Amino acid sequence: MSQATAPKISFVSLGCPKALVDSERIITRLRAEGYELARKHDGADVVIVNTCGFLDSAKQESLSAIGAAMAENGKVIVTGCMGAEPEAIEQAYPGVLSITGPQAYESVVEAVHRALPSAHDPLLDLVPPQGIKLTPRHYAYLKISEGCNNRCSFCIIPKLRGDLVSRPAADVLREAERLVAAGVKELLVISQDTSAYGLDLKYAESPWKDRSVRAKFIDLAKELGELGAWVRLHYVYPYPHVDEVIGLMADGKVLPYLDIPFQHASPNVLKAMRRPAAQDKTLDRIKAWRTQCPDLALRSTFIVGFPGETEADFNYLLDWLDEAEIDRLGCFKYEPVAGATSNALPDQIPDEIKQERWNALMARQQKISSRKLKRKVGTRQQIIIDEVGPTVAKGRSKADAPEIDGTVYLSSRRPLRVGEIVTAKIERADEYDLHGTVAGF
Repeated sequence: MSQATAPKISFVSLGCPKALVDSERIITRLRAEGYELARKHDGADVVIVNTCGFLDSAKQESLSAIGAAMAENGKVIVTGCMGAEPEAIEQAYPGVLSITGPQAYESVVEAVHRALPSAHDPLLDLVPPQGIKLTPRHYAYLKISEGCNNRCSFCIIPKLRGDLVSRPAADVLREAERLVAAGVKELLVISQDTSAYGLDLKYAESPWKDRSVRAKFIDLAKELGELGAWVRLHYVYPYPHVDEVIGLMADGKVLPYLDIPFQHASPNVLKAMRRPAAQDKTLDRIKAWRTQCPDLALRSTFIVGFPGETEADFNYLLDWLDEAEIDRLGCFKYEPVAGATSNALPDQIPDEIKQERWNALMARQQKISSRKLKRKVGTRQQIIIDEVGPTVAKGRSKADAPEIDGTVYLSSRRPLRVGEIVTAKIERADEYDLHGTVAGF
């Protein structure tokens, strides 16, 4: 089979990194069967849209993407979180070929087979052992579990993706090893609740090389830290055992970076949110973490305007932020989600107050971020290069995850390569980004 006759798939992947990993698995399977990827919908034989259904705004984005695919191509297969409740899709676009929920890899592939039978030639259609990745070659998302056991009042993820299902540690490590062997320099560990990893398996051991490894957060992090790549931990709830991983960060085994979705600080709001993990001593724990690992960077997300959030609750959050000095912060205005129990809570907050609080929180965080980044001026930082330009390269420090955190802009005497890790002297800082010069390779 020649490339000219290979059936072509156009792919749209929306939503979070967990959905991106689902997309990568589907594409890897289809490429192994001889399908090619098309850059445009109108150049493809069929389009797959991997949807997001977490917020109403995300659902609208998904419906728009499906509409564009229908208009430009007409043959559309829908999967992902919004597909778990297909009524809105069926009503808007009754002509879609197939609708499935998240992680329904086999169903998506079967739908492709029905619409577009493959002509697989095993001598020509070779897939690399690390699979097909939608991220740049130098970093990759590593999904360690599916689903979530938490029942936060504003979230429908367990309804869409089910309860926690962890992968055996050896499976995760084999995938990580293949990625590093293929040139990946940074592994971004993701799940819905990374620190709950292995709970459903009762932390069972699985054979890895000459030893057995428990399916436990700290054990997995320790093993990943031996593979020679940057290891970045995302979606970590602050359960007590998270304290153990700070030692690995202090020793340079994993990146000194924790992505913890605190969502709020006020005890009253956290209780209404039904957030897991006791948060009453969080500031003390953050202080202890930074004493043990001074370079630790904390990223978090917060929700303002949650039902019942008073001015006192919001001011409590602002004061908490000043003390916690969160390095990187994302903020969302509360948005009702169909099926979430928080929709029925009293004292819903008007949109204009949500906007005022969002503005105030982001202004406060801008000052915190600017203050923290200025402390890095004059220091030397390791930077991974993401993009190379004619005069300036864009990269990230150990404190910055791709797409969501800050950027380091670098000048260099010699050409830089994407994926290269260099040492840079930081010369200037603004509110969110750093600027410097390459000082070592």
